[in-house]
Amino acid sequence: MANQLLKSTTSVSSMTLLSRIVGFLRDMVIAQMFGASAGVDAFLLAFKIPNFMRRLFAEGAFSQAFVPVLSEYRTQQSPETTKAFVNKVFCALSVILLLITTLGVLAAPVFIYLFAPGFHHGDSRFTLAIQLLHLTFPYILFISLTAFAAGIQNAYGKFIVPAFTPVLLNISLILAAIVLSPYFAEPVIALAWGVLLAGFSQLLFQIPFLSKLSLLPRFDWDWHDPGVKRILTLMVPALIGGSVMQINLLVDTIFASFLPVGSLTWLYYSERLLEFPIGIFGVALATVMLPHLSKEYAQKSQNGFSASVDWSLRWILLIGVPATLGLTMLAGPILATLFQYGRFLPHDVVMASYSLVAMSLGLVFFLAVKVLVSAFYARQNTKLPVKIAIVSMLANVVFNALFIIPLAHAGLALASTLSSVCNVLLLLWVLMKQKIYIPIFGWGRFFLRLLIANSLMALLLWWCTPQIALWLEWGAKDRAIQLLMLMSGAMVAYFGGLWLTGLRFSHLRLENA
Repeated sequence: MANQLLKSTTSVSSMTLLSRIVGFLRDMVIAQMFGASAGVDAFLLAFKIPNFMRRLFAEGAFSQAFVPVLSEYRTQQSPETTKAFVNKVFCALSVILLLITTLGVLAAPVFIYLFAPGFHHGDSRFTLAIQLLHLTFPYILFISLTAFAAGIQNAYGKFIVPAFTPVLLNISLILAAIVLSPYFAEPVIALAWGVLLAGFSQLLFQIPFLSKLSLLPRFDWDWHDPGVKRILTLMVPALIGGSVMQINLLVDTIFASFLPVGSLTWLYYSERLLEFPIGIFGVALATVMLPHLSKEYAQKSQNGFSASVDWSLRWILLIGVPATLGLTMLAGPILATLFQYGRFLPHDVVMASYSLVAMSLGLVFFLAVKVLVSAFYARQNTKLPVKIAIVSMLANVVFNALFIIPLAHAGLALASTLSSVCNVLLLLWVLMKQKIYIPIFGWGRFFLRLLIANSLMALLLWWCTPQIALWLEWGAKDRAIQLLMLMSGAMVAYFGGLWLTGLRFSHLRLENA
């Protein structure tokens, strides 16, 4: 079982790595062609709104309710009953999504007011954002059904195709920027068309793989089906909890809309770099652990459930702590190497580096919350995470208000970090208080090994990293070579430190967690 978990996580991580690499190419193209402009601010807002709904509804509340119930059906019911359940859920989900999409397109100005009150009528970003949202909002219909298809595949232990699917979005946006943008008076509109086409292609891509599982759904309306009603019941608190988390992002956007032009873009590129380790490892681990923990809970294996959470947390620290050090100490060099071309200026690199450092400090907590929340949802307990998320949301609002004036956009990033710390500490406290998670012996020695290895890595980066002024002056080739050397040296120092302190791969197997 341990080998299978690690293999599945590695498979998802490898596909996510491919997606992130193509995503960086996408961001490099957008940065070079559009810079940190009012048009990019408007597009990022118009793209954030359907993403807000997607994370809240499809990949949030729906997936967290659907995957555990489907795993239970698969374990305890016949294939015919499971297929009928999938059909009825598909029908209910499609109707809800059609209603949401129609409402979103019709109410586009309202959404812009809600998400960015700083975009007023005299601001060119306001009108453009409405136009872009008309094109991007239907993305939620396609990508939510794609998430439904991914949930089916994950419940059946198929992780590679869902993990690869986001590559299609990145490819679509690259082609839109390069091929379509010259044909528009406002070139950034091409990116909105790219989003819409990407949603359609991502959904279409799932069809043959669902057919292979004999689970390609068809319409079968039965709103009163016990399975559908159960998912809807589980979704309500999960939806509230997801709303709280997404409201945090909404609050950040509202505050950022009052900041100078470019602030949304600087925050976006900081988030994109942070999403690299989160997507490659955090999302991959949570994706694999949700069905696994659901199975452990269905089989009433309390020891196995707790050991799986413990194993996940150790891996999060093993990967997350050095990633945090790397992103904070190399924030400027990474941003300059990837994005300082064309219209993305040295000033933009410096400003984005401030928010990247602030966000990176919370990386371990952003990773941990995904696994800890999965531990609750796998037990079909969606109420406690809601209460904790509400506390975290209130903390985020307070931190935003405290830090936005002295730190501007970097203050918003720091607020997200601190609210995530609150979220994780509360989730962990509840799990341990209820004895759902009991730490396994050996954490003290594990922390000591991490401290030594990360100290070696930090010393190397501090000693060898040139001043940011040099990075801003160098050409692309010199930046890439220097960054590659620093990253390679950091990895050698870190993993060498772990080896010297006695940590071996066998110590990180699930049964030895």
